[in-house]
Amino acid sequence: MSPTPKTTRELLAHMEQSVMFTAARPPVVMERGEGSYLWDVEGGRYLDFIQGWAVNCLGHSPPVIQKALARQAAVLVNASPAYYNPQWIEFAGLLTKTSGLDKVFFANTGAEANEGALKMARKYGMRHLKGAYGVVTAWNSFHGRTLAMMSATGKGVWEGLFEPKVPGFTHVPFNDLEAMRLAVTNKVCAVMVEPVQGEGGVFPATVEYLRGLRKLCDETGVLLIFDEVQTAIGRLGHLYGFQHYGVQPDIMTLGKGLGGGFPVSAVVAREKACLFDIGEQGGTFNAQPLAMAVGKAVVEEVIHKNLCAHAARMGGRLMDKLKEMGREFGFADIRGMGLLVGVDLPQSEIPPGPAQPSAPTIGHQVVQECLKAGLLINSPRPATLRFMPALTVTETEIDEMVDILRGCLQRVL
Repeated sequence: MSPTPKTTRELLAHMEQSVMFTAARPPVVMERGEGSYLWDVEGGRYLDFIQGWAVNCLGHSPPVIQKALARQAAVLVNASPAYYNPQWIEFAGLLTKTSGLDKVFFANTGAEANEGALKMARKYGMRHLKGAYGVVTAWNSFHGRTLAMMSATGKGVWEGLFEPKVPGFTHVPFNDLEAMRLAVTNKVCAVMVEPVQGEGGVFPATVEYLRGLRKLCDETGVLLIFDEVQTAIGRLGHLYGFQHYGVQPDIMTLGKGLGGGFPVSAVVAREKACLFDIGEQGGTFNAQPLAMAVGKAVVEEVIHKNLCAHAARMGGRLMDKLKEMGREFGFADIRGMGLLVGVDLPQSEIPPGPAQPSAPTIGHQVVQECLKAGLLINSPRPATLRFMPALTVTETEIDEMVDILRGCLQRVL
């Protein structure tokens, strides 16, 4: 056997031979992580303000996950979803207790959770709404990359891809309650929105909008689904994003931060929406003991360490620092909640709506310059930067990020 490649050049050469292309990635190979930092195979260090797209809520390789994995792996890795395991039952109880909802279905990815939520909604519509199956979502939303979730997602650049996609979805402008009212006809079984559109560029819903949706759904009998895959587990300064708004959904989907880096997702719902019969929903690795043990440990750590309040404080500091920088560089907008923050660079004149492809973009240039300087950030729109640090981020790390970003902006802008 040939020796295992070690250098970046060797690894990338092997990558070109065997890894399927799905995204443009920089020529960097990450090897290890700790807290807010990543190191590549050459020893380069990066301050990580992406954290796996808001996944690593406790930072990289936190001790609580290491211990949970080691402890559970020594007892039971997998018993198949045909049998209950203690971790499954305990984790479900933790989520229902903290959310105020009634039942939980576990899966592996956010897209799977969203698929499950829409299957629940369509069965509800069949049983209680005279066969209604339509679902209304928002433009600029993101719900996943399965065929159904690409249909649900409000990205204009996805129109025409992989046709025919799944029918039954209507998109309306975000934060436009009147447009939603017009779209919720007697053929609709559910409304699905994100409390904050993360992938769309960090656009928070208004309190009036989500409360209006709750009232609309109560009046029409359709289900209200919150896609909290990116906004839950402390990200917005509360354990669940809906708690910031005082609006409880009928169904909530969780993912990303739920496992702190380990693949796990969940559908948490009111009893009235839990209508699955035998064989209608499942998955080979759903509620797998390792995932259940890690997820429970992560959520308990967020609660016990009061990381929601810490995220709110650090988010406030991050916003203040970015506002100071905004006066220096002329940012067009700064918005967000907790530790999910977006900045529009001064070249941006793009209103909220379906993002249009453009390359190279100013956002991409800043991201690449930051990568060279040892900072990882994300640009979800052509002139928008997104910041999603770990909930454990410190004041010192925020200040370090700001210093690196300032230098990069001076070079690019």
